[in-house]
Amino acid sequence: MDSKALDKALSELIKRKTELSALDYNNPKYDEIEDALHDLEDDFQGQFGSKLEEILQDIHDEYCSDNDVLMPVAYLGKGVVVDADDYPGKDTRLVLLANPPRIVLTVGKEKEETLWTAK
Repeated sequence: MDSKALDKALSELIKRKTELSALDYNNPKYDEIEDALHDLEDDFQGQFGSKLEEILQDIHDEYCSDNDVLMPVAYLGKGVVVDADDYPGKDTRLVLLANPPRIVLTVGKEKEETLWTAK
């Protein structure tokens, strides 16, 4: 997997998601930005989806085995809430981040553990 291409694609997705979240549904640009975001997500899934899903499956198997793996784009932004085996009863999330591309496990606001980094 080309980590530079992955980082560029992730950065663009995060930028678009941030733009969209700053708009009200009534904003005339909302639909245009949402459509562009969906196109980017589709392209991202086509280019990186299967490999990232394998990586996410390995992470789920090791850290949060009771949760199903979702499409990689679901892990952007606030991430996906998971039941982490090592942190029962805590607010834990898996988050896909850029710069560098990585997957982190957050435990509330007090802890962040990098579980995978692109090479």
